[in-house]
Amino acid sequence: MGRVSETPRSRPRRRRPLRAALGFLVLIAVLGYFAVQRDSNGGAGAPYCSASAAGEEGREYEMTPEQAGNAATIAAVGISKGLPDRAVTIALATAMQESALRNLDHGDRDSLGLFQQRPSQGWGTPDQIQDPVYSAGIFYDHLVDVPGYAGLPLTVAAQKVQRSGFPEAYAKHEPDAAALTAAFGAGGVLFCSGPAPLPGDPEKVKAELVRAFGPQALGGASGGAGASGGAGGRTDPGGEPGISLRLAPDGGPAEARRGRAMAHWAVARSHELGIASVAYGDGGWTGGKGRGRWQRTGGAAASGGGDPQAASADEVRIVVAR
Repeated sequence: MGRVSETPRSRPRRRRPLRAALGFLVLIAVLGYFAVQRDSNGGAGAPYCSASAAGEEGREYEMTPEQAGNAATIAAVGISKGLPDRAVTIALATAMQESALRNLDHGDRDSLGLFQQRPSQGWGTPDQIQDPVYSAGIFYDHLVDVPGYAGLPLTVAAQKVQRSGFPEAYAKHEPDAAALTAAFGAGGVLFCSGPAPLPGDPEKVKAELVRAFGPQALGGASGGAGASGGAGGRTDPGGEPGISLRLAPDGGPAEARRGRAMAHWAVARSHELGIASVAYGDGGWTGGKGRGRWQRTGGAAASGGGDPQAASADEVRIVVAR
């Protein structure tokens, strides 16, 4: 009887290292599978978005399409109000800390939304606070009332608006918020990977553009579309409806910033709104291709040639999937 009982006790001890090794190999295989899925099939793996500032190779802030869309709205509202990049960075860092760029329907006590604003403290109704355009707008309204906010440390400026119990927590988000700010208006880049988007509605895209950027989004800085401007126009190859957003000719850095912001806003919200491609300047983005990254285009379409999906010099071109 004693010999029988010794054998089963010794075997499990010899198998444990083998089981641990097999478990480790399985984990590596799973991680490798998801990495390949993300980078294969032309960007048709699991959706994700990435932002980086110009000249900062190797530093990228990765996020979900939901987070990217909310960041795009925060940046768009700030730019539409004519506020500087510093204001946008403060707003983005605040939302990163308060909600991780998610439009939450819960929080401490009655806190809600991207900035965890409280109806009981006069920030608005619950429905208003959970509208990202409204919540970003009222955050900026309070921020500009802070004297010299642009010259203050980010933690100080954010705290004067938020009255948080942990004001120093905003600081850790400043580098990522600055990269996002640059992507939307100061020479950085934002791209979104994943499968080609499902069909969208051009009218919904226009309505969302107007909500985020104001009526001028559809017709240049002055709000007038002109004879050949405005939103709409030609249909792109493949039959997809196109939206042309005309910028003011010779509008200078402010119009270039607005154009970049609208282009990257469209990429950030492509999964949600069914946007198939975006073009601005000499670059273009196509959903589900090129690992989701921007590619150089061959120039604006014209009777003499060029890339038929590219934008003209003073245009943001958005194509909605069908």
